[in-house]
Amino acid sequence: MNHQTRVYDNVFELLPNEQNPSPLVRINRMNPVPEFALYAKLEWMNPFGSVKDRAAWTMLQDLEHRGELGNGRGIVEPTSGNTGISLAAMARARGFHMRAVVPNKVPLEKKVLLKIAGAQLDVVSDELCPAPGLGDGSINIAKTHAKASRDKYAMPNQYENEKNVEAHFQTTGPEIWRQTEGKITHLFVSLGTCGTVTGTSRFLRSKNPNVKVIAVQPTEGHDVPGLRNVTQLGVSKLFDSSLVDDIVEVEFRLAYSRAMELCQTEGLLAGPSSGLIYEGAREIILRDKAGCGVMIFPDNIFKYTSNMMKHIPGLASGNQA
Repeated sequence: MNHQTRVYDNVFELLPNEQNPSPLVRINRMNPVPEFALYAKLEWMNPFGSVKDRAAWTMLQDLEHRGELGNGRGIVEPTSGNTGISLAAMARARGFHMRAVVPNKVPLEKKVLLKIAGAQLDVVSDELCPAPGLGDGSINIAKTHAKASRDKYAMPNQYENEKNVEAHFQTTGPEIWRQTEGKITHLFVSLGTCGTVTGTSRFLRSKNPNVKVIAVQPTEGHDVPGLRNVTQLGVSKLFDSSLVDDIVEVEFRLAYSRAMELCQTEGLLAGPSSGLIYEGAREIILRDKAGCGVMIFPDNIFKYTSNMMKHIPGLASGNQA
């Protein structure tokens, strides 16, 4: 591979690391305190479109190295979309099949993308995100497939797999430290499987124990795929509350309006989870007044156009000026 000429032998060489980081872009017009340098880390620039490329690749490699894939054995995983898309595309490129168990409320765009990436879909009546409940929940169905068909499926289990955390300790954290030249004072993240917040925070705190970690959560009843508030974190075994300084709750509808603003004001085609993180960062910036902050923007707006039409009045109208 050659990162300078951007010539690669395969798509996996495009995956982010300290030598090939996802970009940091400074927020300008939407920064309420210019003395506080605020950057967005654009994870949709990863080859499969989201921050989940990192965990998916680390988990897939681990399964391969342990000999759990091949000879007709592929992957089954519960997903609200991004991890499934990354896993499906990677698995198929490596010659393995993929079955994704997806909640019905996940946007249509993500279901279609999962199929395009090569996943077989089980769409189930579940919460917006896979939940740990009883009965026909996405996680339980995936675990049932993995147990009942051991010769056919291995389950990475992003909610409990320490490789999810390791991916961010090995890549996201070192990238941010190097890109900010060690000047980062604030890290802004959302909560989902919690691999991102835990792995990135562990690395940054190992470099500077004073880095503040702010988790941004949506209000209950939200419809932002992939995100959770702390009341829903029982599904994840990866959350380490000792690494988080503040949890900022943001009205979930702001995720969509702020995403729209980022698109139209900063030229960043950011998805609703990024809009939510920006709003949380904005609150902390107004409080702390000075620093160097990095927001991890998980993915772009293209998977959420149907949700955007639901939340932004007039967006679907042909007469909008």
